[in-house]
Amino acid sequence: MPHGTLPAMILSTGSPVLAPGGGLLLVLVASGLYLLATVPSASWGRLSAAGLLGGFVLHALLLLIDIGGLGQELPGARLGFGPVLSTAVWMVIAVYAVESRLLPVPVVRQWLGLAGIVAVLLAATFPGDPRVMHSALAPLHFALGVGSYGLFGAAVLHGLWLDAAERRMRTAGAAALGPGRAPGMPLLQLERITFRFVEVGFIVLTATLLLGIVTSLSTPAGRWLEHKTVFSVLAWGVIGALLLGRRVRGWRGRQATRWLYSGAVLLLLGYAGSRFVLEVVLARAAG
Repeated sequence: MPHGTLPAMILSTGSPVLAPGGGLLLVLVASGLYLLATVPSASWGRLSAAGLLGGFVLHALLLLIDIGGLGQELPGARLGFGPVLSTAVWMVIAVYAVESRLLPVPVVRQWLGLAGIVAVLLAATFPGDPRVMHSALAPLHFALGVGSYGLFGAAVLHGLWLDAAERRMRTAGAAALGPGRAPGMPLLQLERITFRFVEVGFIVLTATLLLGIVTSLSTPAGRWLEHKTVFSVLAWGVIGALLLGRRVRGWRGRQATRWLYSGAVLLLLGYAGSRFVLEVVLARAAG
């Protein structure tokens, strides 16, 4: 089904919460709050932090409405690539919100504010179609899959911090690693946190794939070897090789983060990428 403009898509969700004008208002307010988080001025620091928090809360409400299918004429959850990516971004912001209580990094808040705007608009423009769950385990499978997206998203964020900190350490010395420019924590601690997210994400991704096998056997079509499965298994293999390489060969630094980024890209291509092709590329070609 071809997708229309942003206002048309939001106002046609069929939800009483998103009555004409209501959905657009929620999206615009959430985007506006996230926009405050992108303000670079140090004098606006508290307002910027409040904007990220407010956008985060409204973002959660929008996700509950969209993915939960509240007020839809047809039962089922919306599983489009927009809500999936939006949920992953929301989880990354949640991780930052927890860590920022101990280690505020304003420049990261600005980037997350921008990511929040994009995520909210993507979910509103491409919400996907309601899909009926054919298995009692399907909601758990979906939740674990989105959870793995969020965990690897957090790992990538920390990996970028790690690479930036190492670059500054090589070029300007350890004194360059001050708060606000890079995480003000020991490099080894940052690396440990990064790969803790990778380890937990790998466990969640493994559980997702196993549940996917079980739920696919109970669906009418019984399909398993789809594009999203192939990419997800490839991502699982790359991340597994990364963890094995770190344990056996001591991979660290950019060698390790390159494997992390490769696995994250494959995982992104798995579900979000395949749904993007189905919902946007093929839909527009058919229209």
